[in-house]
Amino acid sequence: MTRNVWYSAGRAACAVYAGLMLDLDVTGHEWMPAGPKLIVANHPSTSDPCYLPLVFSTPIDMLLIDTVFRVPLVGAYLRRAGQVSVVRGDGQVAFVEAKRRLAAGRSVALFPEGNVSPREGGTLVPRSGAARLALISGAPVVPVGIGISRERLRDICASFRRRRLSGHWYLRGPYFVSVGRPLRFEGDVTDTAHVESVSTAIMDHISVLAHQSESRLKK
Repeated sequence: MTRNVWYSAGRAACAVYAGLMLDLDVTGHEWMPAGPKLIVANHPSTSDPCYLPLVFSTPIDMLLIDTVFRVPLVGAYLRRAGQVSVVRGDGQVAFVEAKRRLAAGRSVALFPEGNVSPREGGTLVPRSGAARLALISGAPVVPVGIGISRERLRDICASFRRRRLSGHWYLRGPYFVSVGRPLRFEGDVTDTAHVESVSTAIMDHISVLAHQSESRLKK
């Protein structure tokens, strides 16, 4: 099976689950640009990588922490579906691979926080990867804000190959998504201050969209 076939099969399974267990509500499709995109989103639950592909009609290659690739069957699927492993503390290999895929015409998705958002709400300070990819590739940045009912989060822990995998899983309930207008960034990627400024701008757009999703959810 090719990468896209594996991806489509997994996406279809997630769509069936979401149809049964989630109230999935997405706005902003009309702003989706054609061609490769850098998709950036907040990360309120460990389940987000399962649901984010449902927002987009074309395949996206997600940057995911390497721990999930160690889970039996799940890791094998992720590799076959073309997802990108990020080793915590050493993301350079994943960064180079993401840059290569954007140049090859594929869309890449990542969570700039680098971890699940605080359970009580808000976001973490963003890391620089999204900003650097945007500046180097010139790809449009599509910000995404996710809103959930945080009281429905469930803490689940498991151990695989002497590695502990824990997370705040969102298994059922309203899952609201707001897709923002594409952003473009230019400038010197070696300018640390500029990279930090772009990182902040990207996270600010995500935060506004997440607030919009949460506001729709509460109506």
